[in-house]
Amino acid sequence: MRDLSARGDIAAFLAMDVMREAKAKSLAGAHICHMEVGQPGTKAPQLVRERAKRAIDGEKLGYTEALGIWPLRERIARHYKEKYDADVSAEQVVITTGSSAGFVLAFLATLDVGDAVAIMRPGYPCYREILKVLGLKVVDLPVGFENGWVPTEAQVSEAISRHGVKAVLFASPANPTGAVVPPAALEAISNLLRARGVWLLADEIYHGLVYEAASPTAANLNGSGGAGHYPEHVIILNSFSKYYSMTGWRVGWMVVPPRLVRRMEKLNQHLFISAPALSQEAAVAAFDAVEELEAIKGQYARNRDILTEGLVAAGIDRFAPPDGAFYVYADMSKFTDDSLGFSARLLADYGIAASPGVDFDNVDGRYMMRFSYAGAEGEVIEAVQRLQARPLGG
Repeated sequence: MRDLSARGDIAAFLAMDVMREAKAKSLAGAHICHMEVGQPGTKAPQLVRERAKRAIDGEKLGYTEALGIWPLRERIARHYKEKYDADVSAEQVVITTGSSAGFVLAFLATLDVGDAVAIMRPGYPCYREILKVLGLKVVDLPVGFENGWVPTEAQVSEAISRHGVKAVLFASPANPTGAVVPPAALEAISNLLRARGVWLLADEIYHGLVYEAASPTAANLNGSGGAGHYPEHVIILNSFSKYYSMTGWRVGWMVVPPRLVRRMEKLNQHLFISAPALSQEAAVAAFDAVEELEAIKGQYARNRDILTEGLVAAGIDRFAPPDGAFYVYADMSKFTDDSLGFSARLLADYGIAASPGVDFDNVDGRYMMRFSYAGAEGEVIEAVQRLQARPLGG
């Protein structure tokens, strides 16, 4: 038999593995509290579902243009003006098959095999594995309690000088920590990258899910043309999955400098053809569903309070400040130094599905667990009650 490709030999996405095991237990009759994946527990907004029904009856729903349907690109551009007062043209918007396809397109459009990319550790597991598959080098930017869970300008500068980093990728708000990069820090890092000729890949998938802190968009960073011009070194990645409650619809977007648009179009033509037509048509209505979406966000905020208070009562009293997204990234060092094994114990003994920290951080994640509070309030309440009823140290 022929040998298998080394590119396919990557780490598992452990949160998905936990979800698989949890669903198997649910099918067997167990009542599992699902806190393992970053998936809203609600349906897509009503306006989105209504538009999808009309599209099914009235549209051909074939291939679309590789860059996406024009009404959605226009609506996204208008969103940046309305929400952020940022000047983005519809021509700069690229519709993708979820943000996952956006990462692939961004890496291929800007980087060559062997180039180095700096990412936060802990961070979204798929960053690292997609980069490895594409033959790119990963440089860690360690973040933690000591630096507020956000990278510093000094860290980024050192990564460029020591490793020749060609791009820096980070999310704000972040997964798994929920940390938001402060506006001044974002501006400082952006200015550094622009001066050094390095790309800034801004994952803004959790925008809209910020509870107290400000969450600036990278579209408003000063570009080479000065304020009011889109920054030539910035690519924004976003999706309808999180704030808009459309995970399974697999539709996202990028905002790119004008010089990258044709390159993105050609890559998308060959790799994905186009994002699903039905999802694109439905997504146009997502921006008009703010009232419903803000109500969902309010439930997340209540869940956050229930979870953080409940964790403290259970003896889990040290975690990243969940400024945004819908996760609590908790220090479990008083209970374990094996988060993968601890995750299995939580599922088996407590009926709680949660993600091990080693999924997000292969160095310090053995002491950490990520709990998602994106589900129903009753499920969060049940989970903390189980944790309090049976001591973790026992």
